[in-house]
Amino acid sequence: MTTPITVVPGYESDRTGPHVGTKMPHNPTAEQVKFVKQLGLEWMMVDVPHDADGRPAEPYAVIRKRFDELGLRIYRLANTYLHNMPEITLGLPGRDEKIDKYRQYIREISEVGVHYITYAHMANGIWHSPREEGRGGSSARAFHFDGPKNGRWLGEQYPDELTYGREFSEDELWANYEYFIRAVAPVAEEAGVRIGIHPDDPPLCTLGGIPRVIFSSYDGYLRALEIADSPNVGVCLCCGCWLEGGDGMGATVEDAIRGFASRGKLFKVHLRNVTAPMPEGFRETFPDEGYGDFASIARALVNSGFDGAVMSDHLPDTVGGTYVAEAYSVAYIKGVIDAAKSLHGIER
Repeated sequence: MTTPITVVPGYESDRTGPHVGTKMPHNPTAEQVKFVKQLGLEWMMVDVPHDADGRPAEPYAVIRKRFDELGLRIYRLANTYLHNMPEITLGLPGRDEKIDKYRQYIREISEVGVHYITYAHMANGIWHSPREEGRGGSSARAFHFDGPKNGRWLGEQYPDELTYGREFSEDELWANYEYFIRAVAPVAEEAGVRIGIHPDDPPLCTLGGIPRVIFSSYDGYLRALEIADSPNVGVCLCCGCWLEGGDGMGATVEDAIRGFASRGKLFKVHLRNVTAPMPEGFRETFPDEGYGDFASIARALVNSGFDGAVMSDHLPDTVGGTYVAEAYSVAYIKGVIDAAKSLHGIER
């Protein structure tokens, strides 16, 4: 068993094992606050709008104070402007400016007592095919190589053609990642902020002339973590992305959990499901509708000693809207985690 990770100093809990969280806007309504408290959610993943220069809509200190007064705890405070940055991923003009902004972001959230961020390293966003119908007439994101598809991020649309006018090599992508991570890791260590790197979505493919080669396999992650050579650089394991890759990821979700956790590198988990692995293509699903085994994943998390945050992600459209979809996913996730704790002799 690994040594449990306390991601946020001052927010230690009496509970052992994974803690369930959810996404929240930076200025939640009274109804949203009531909802998360009714579900007994422990951690808030707060998204912060930004201006054209990447500055947050409100000072991070104001947001932190607001959540403290609401009795809600912030696990991750996200500036999406500093996420999936092509300047960094592809070594484009403006790279050093973006890196400077990212380092300043790390310092600023540390100053308000937030000590974890998720980072994604995709140059042309998350890719989609037309949405598809699932169980009971729900609809959800899908992806297939055959047929229309495109990438999207922050309102940008990336058509199924060369995104930046040429093809990029795997060596270029590795060199650009190394340039970035070695510039930011020392700042993260100094500030006491952990960076969890999210898998490519979808993984194991070349899209718009850009190969998704680094965060698309277990071995790719191990190489990337070795390059970073920092206790503060680790993994935000999106189980849905990992399931999208299937055998091509080089490890099952459960093996990835055990491997990353044993190295002290598992910082956060997104728990969602899909219908099938690549290259068949997939549709996102309800927790019990896909091919991933949430009960098995929960056992791996508990047995590995993981005590970070687990959350749902990419919910299907459901009768009753987002509240119903989130409540169903949260209840399912809590149930499998509690069952795994019981098997492991841990109190709920």
